[in-house]
Amino acid sequence: MIEPDLSDRVALVTGSATGVGHEILLSLADCGANVAVHYHTSEAEAEAVADRARERGVRATTVAGDVTSPSEVEDLVDAVEADLGRVEVLVNNVGAFAPEHWSDLSYDTWRTVMETNLDGTYLCSREVLPAMRDAGWGRIVNVGYASADRGLVSPKNFPYFAAKTGVLMFTRMLAADTQDDGITVNAVSPYVVENSEEFPDDLPRDRPAQFEDVTQAVRFFLEEDSDYLSGQNVAVDGGWLPETV
Repeated sequence: MIEPDLSDRVALVTGSATGVGHEILLSLADCGANVAVHYHTSEAEAEAVADRARERGVRATTVAGDVTSPSEVEDLVDAVEADLGRVEVLVNNVGAFAPEHWSDLSYDTWRTVMETNLDGTYLCSREVLPAMRDAGWGRIVNVGYASADRGLVSPKNFPYFAAKTGVLMFTRMLAADTQDDGITVNAVSPYVVENSEEFPDDLPRDRPAQFEDVTQAVRFFLEEDSDYLSGQNVAVDGGWLPETV
């Protein structure tokens, strides 16, 4: 496993009380980062993750907020800064998933999927960027989806595919916009992960991605010597080559 030195860096991972976000956050704590566990409704789980991070010898805090609300994003970043200092590493992990035919989705569900995946990535990135620019150093990693760079869509789960394509476009745009600021912006795009809601009959390498496969890719972009890599997307998909999704 790649082991970037994140000693005394401050990392915020959105949606890190459970699932992949929880694993990414603890992986960054293993590298020495002081971590902010973000949650929306899972307070008890977030506190448990923070305790596990502290057992690794780092500082940890929990912050609550809806990443689709500009004011709540501002408040949660302020809370991280008050407890740990400015955010130097941001992992935009939050993103709802709704594996239903698009015409069966309620409008509220449609908006939730689009807003948590795309709007949340935009709002959280926008909030931490001024301090990163001032310091001349920052790392942003956005969580995408493995086929999003190919423009593949399906009637089932359509808003998720559309939002993740937007996340990758945003990643490339923000990399260009920060190229002179000491900041890198990249994406890590899993296909099926061990905790996914659905598993297809055929999986690359006969297994889903393990959490370690995802965290390995995230760590790669946080290496100090990865500072020339920006606007990139790593598909954590085992070599999956889809024609349809």
